[in-house]
Amino acid sequence: MVDLSVDINGLKLKNPVLTASGTFGYGYEYEDFINLSDLGGFIVKGTTLNPREGNDYPRLAETPQGMINAVGLQNKGVDYFCKNIYPKLTHYDTNVIVNVSGSSISDYVATAEKINELEHIPAIELNISCPNVKQGGMAFGTSCEQASAVVESVRKVYKKHLMVKLSPNVTSIADIAKAVEASGADSVSLINTILAMAIDAERRKPVLSTITGGLSGAAVKPIALRMVWQVHNAVKIPIVGLGGIMNATDAIEFLIAGASAVQIGTANFIDPSITTKIVDGIKDYMIRHQFTSVKDIIGSLQV
Repeated sequence: MVDLSVDINGLKLKNPVLTASGTFGYGYEYEDFINLSDLGGFIVKGTTLNPREGNDYPRLAETPQGMINAVGLQNKGVDYFCKNIYPKLTHYDTNVIVNVSGSSISDYVATAEKINELEHIPAIELNISCPNVKQGGMAFGTSCEQASAVVESVRKVYKKHLMVKLSPNVTSIADIAKAVEASGADSVSLINTILAMAIDAERRKPVLSTITGGLSGAAVKPIALRMVWQVHNAVKIPIVGLGGIMNATDAIEFLIAGASAVQIGTANFIDPSITTKIVDGIKDYMIRHQFTSVKDIIGSLQV
C-alpha cells in the first residue's frame, strides 16, 4: 500500500492531482469520462463578480506542443455560480475549489466574500494575472506591491484556504511568491499561461482577436518546472505546480522540484481521462521506487 494523500497547509487531498481552472469547466462536464471523487480535487473555471462575455472570436490558436487562448474569463458571475452551479457540486467526495478573478481589488473581495459562505467549497484560487483596470491594465501579479494589496484585502474576508495563482510574466516569480506569502496566502499555484501570439502568414494578421493570449501545453513545461523549483527555494508555504503536465512522469517531476500537488490543464482537452491515469502513474512510480508516501517525493531533487 502507498499513501498518496497530501496536506496543503490544512487543505487535505486524497492524492496530489487537481485540475486547472479553465480547462475543466465546472467539473461535472467530465462525469462521462472519470469519477471526479477519485481526484484530489478540481478547480472550476474563473469566476468574477459580474457576468463576462469574454473576448471576441477567434480566441483559441493551436501551436506546436501547445495552444494559445484568449477566452477572457467568460462566465455568468458569482451570484449565478452560487445559485445554479454550486448545488450541482456539493455531492462530490473531493475538494471543489473556485478560481476567483477580478478587475479591481473590490471585485476580488466581493467575490471571495460570497464564496466564503459556501459550505462545500474549502478553498479559492486567487487569479492575480488579471489586468488591474485602475492601474492602466497592469496585471496584479506582475508587481509585489499590487500582489500584496489584493491578497491582503481578500485575506481579511476569506476565512478558508487561500491559494494564489502566480503569473510567469514577471522578472522574478520568487519575489512575487514571497510577497503573497507575507500577505497571508496559504499556498501558491504556478504557473499561469505565458504571454504569446500566433500569426496567420497568408493573411499577415494575428490569429487571435486580441492579438496576444496565454500559451499553455507541453511547450511551457520546462519554464514552469524551473519556476516551481525557484519558488520552492524561496517560500515556506506549499506549492501547487502546473504548466504542460501531460502524463504521470511530468507530474512526478513537478513533485520532485518541490510541488506538493499538481494541476492538469491542457492535457484534459486531449484525453479527458488523463487525470486518473496520472494518479495511477504516480502510484506505480511509488511502488517501483519503494516510496510508501508521496510526501517522500516532494522536494527530493538532488542538486
